[in-house]
Amino acid sequence: MKPTLSTILLLSALSLTAGAQEKQVLTLTLGEVIHMAQEQSPSAVSARLNRESAEWSYKFYKANYLPSVTLNSNPSYNRSINKITQPDGSYKYLEQNSLSADLSLSIQQNIALTGGTFSITSSLDRSDFFREGQEKETSYSTRPVYIGYSQSLFGLNSLKWDRRIQPIAYREACKQYNEAMELVASSACNYFFNLAAAQVNADIAAFNYASADTLYRFAQGRYGIGTITENEMLQLEISKLSAENDRIEAQFSVEDCMQSLRSFLALQDDVDIRVVLDDSVSYFTVPAAEALAMAYEHNPDPEYFKRARLQSDRSVASAKANAGLKANIYLQFGLTQTGPDMRTAYRDPINSQAASISLSLPILDWGRGRGQVKMARSSRDLTYLNIEQSERDFEENVYRLVRQFNQQASKMNIVAKTDITAERRFEVARRLYLMGKSTILDLNSATSEKDSARRNRISALRNYWSLYYALRSLTGYDFEKGEEINYEPHPGLPQGEGVDTKRIRMK
Repeated sequence: MKPTLSTILLLSALSLTAGAQEKQVLTLTLGEVIHMAQEQSPSAVSARLNRESAEWSYKFYKANYLPSVTLNSNPSYNRSINKITQPDGSYKYLEQNSLSADLSLSIQQNIALTGGTFSITSSLDRSDFFREGQEKETSYSTRPVYIGYSQSLFGLNSLKWDRRIQPIAYREACKQYNEAMELVASSACNYFFNLAAAQVNADIAAFNYASADTLYRFAQGRYGIGTITENEMLQLEISKLSAENDRIEAQFSVEDCMQSLRSFLALQDDVDIRVVLDDSVSYFTVPAAEALAMAYEHNPDPEYFKRARLQSDRSVASAKANAGLKANIYLQFGLTQTGPDMRTAYRDPINSQAASISLSLPILDWGRGRGQVKMARSSRDLTYLNIEQSERDFEENVYRLVRQFNQQASKMNIVAKTDITAERRFEVARRLYLMGKSTILDLNSATSEKDSARRNRISALRNYWSLYYALRSLTGYDFEKGEEINYEPHPGLPQGEGVDTKRIRMK
């Protein structure tokens, strides 16, 4: 069961030393470090913000296919002297004092099939003219309803392309979030084992120093009665001094690794961390074919491959549209009327129609349009080639990671048994030396093998968990539990062409 943040805080409170130390001591397992990292580390916060940004971007895209309602008004007041052209062609400067106000309500709907825009609008205009010594003159102009449609005949239909690309981009972003959270877990694993290795080295150094000090004191007594040589006595003294130096350096390494983990977890400097190693691991084998299927279904890279292909195809279509004939049409039909008051302006409206078409055909562009098309096609071909290579690399990475994980899982029993055996051999060698039945060289050899076996066990655990979370991030699947990894479910996740939504479970 994944520990909750409240559980971690409770463990933190229980691990406080009652006035014995100035700093708080937080004792954490690997699972608790990963959970804290996914809750509060800067990397996790950044991943959540990126996911939220992608979600809002997708909502913005969806809004383009929904009707929009807009209310517009632009009142203005103008008092100035303007040059007015008279009927005989002369100019006369006249004072103008006017107030105008307008109000319009418009409903627009984009048509994804054609790329055009359909609109329905109703508007009302009022104008007031003020003349010195006279009553103001008011007039109204109304358009109770008019329907418009605009369309580019040979241009790029961006709505159609967005409908193909944006859902893929959103699926990619959601899968990137799951991948990012697993990468946070992988980073937390590295920080955890850096500190774990440092603490184990510190424990080894402290034990070796205590052992070397005991042997040195014991040797002083034996040297006094002449049972050991001066050379062996000096060798033991050098071993003690070397062990003391190793102990000091190991403590410095613990402080450095602890500070790195504190920074990664966004913890205060007044917290000391003690990590607890759990030597137990889950022994299971991951089928390579199933891992590849899960990677294609849950990893964001295959979505990126689809999106990159579509975007390169869109670039070619855009270049073709810009290189040839361009035509835009606008059609409008409605009702309109004017009058001195609002009631009259809405009475017996008359028909109003408008139609326009604009054409643009390049006659001589010195091959620029054709060159743009060829450049877009070359770029598309290069993109397709790079994606094919990336797909092969992607599959090879999955197979390589599966092989490494399965091999590492098989090594865990070996390193565990080696650690236990080396510890027993050291105890035997130490007892024999104290009994005078072994040499200092045998004892040093047993000590070195004990320390090496313990470090190898920590290194094997690090490799196992690093490969474990790397496999989870690459495939988006928990093979131990046989379930998809999804930190925040998205029930409205869009599905696209060629997307297999079938969940493959372990047998």
